[in-house]
Amino acid sequence: MSTTTPSKRSAEVPAPGGARGRLADLAAYAGVSEATVSRVLNDKPGVAGATRQAVLTAVDVLGYERPSKLRRNSAGLVGLITPELTNPVFPMFAQSIETQMAAAGFTPVLCTQTPGGVHEDEYVQMLLDRGVSAIVFVSGYHADSRAGVERYTSLRDRGLPIALVNGYREGIDATFISHDDQASMRLAVRHLRDLGHTRIGFATGPARYVPVQRRIEGFREAMADLSTGEGALDLDELICTTLFSVEGGAAAGRQLIEAGATGIICGSDVMALGVFRAASQLGRSVPGDLSIVGGDDVPFMTFVDPPLTTVRMDVMGMAEAAVTAVLEEIAGEPVDRREYLFDPELILRESTGPAPR
Repeated sequence: MSTTTPSKRSAEVPAPGGARGRLADLAAYAGVSEATVSRVLNDKPGVAGATRQAVLTAVDVLGYERPSKLRRNSAGLVGLITPELTNPVFPMFAQSIETQMAAAGFTPVLCTQTPGGVHEDEYVQMLLDRGVSAIVFVSGYHADSRAGVERYTSLRDRGLPIALVNGYREGIDATFISHDDQASMRLAVRHLRDLGHTRIGFATGPARYVPVQRRIEGFREAMADLSTGEGALDLDELICTTLFSVEGGAAAGRQLIEAGATGIICGSDVMALGVFRAASQLGRSVPGDLSIVGGDDVPFMTFVDPPLTTVRMDVMGMAEAAVTAVLEEIAGEPVDRREYLFDPELILRESTGPAPR
């Protein structure tokens, strides 16, 4: 497997009439006009910072050499691999990590997986071929308990700094940055129980994912005293694993409401939107008949009617920790490669209320 950086072609803008294809390539990759590319390469004012960074990223990724006046702005490429961006929590991570990388002088290269598209291993090879200095993985294969860890141990064997966000796996000598999933469930369950709910359901994603496994464990622990003795709850009936999507949340919500749940905790805010839909279809009012707790606290949840009570993930703090870890390792500083857990925060809004009589 080659890690040699391809020979660079000049990205300088020549006299009119030359290198039109080059400008077109860069414009297409960055999603801007050729005129904007020209302004950036000639270091002209009037271009937004994010747009300028997108053009410079295109220069690096497509294998061009930066104009000499711009070379000082980049200390190298750092890959960022995320799942699809339809769940707003992933753009939140991407924006925060990219901003901090760029501020440190590195060029972030965002690689987004899509169903049927380029997958994580292919992106890794592309990044290695570009000579990246490090890679940050957000909810990648490391979060899937069925996936092998060899893809990550091989990167560590070659000395590449990596940080793995949300999904701890044994046997990988790397920095792990994780939301404290068990603590998040304790917060959510305690809140609903304080409101008088006892029949509480949990709607979450596929059980093969490490964060889901941890949340299920946390849910069972928080509900343990209700699942033993006379009249004990059947927690298996109150845990529904489905897809991390609005549709998955709607299906789980319908199942849990029909099972008698008066409060439902969701694995993500996107799933909570599906539970709202299920409640409406079944004629349940929120929070009068059903209380709903989301997870993540992504933007716009205050605009849901009623606004969503949720468990906030510390995206900014986690992103900063991941960036700090790889930058310190790039600089040759000693790094304590272990899992770092970030505390959740319960955000109280209006989708939760007293249990119905």
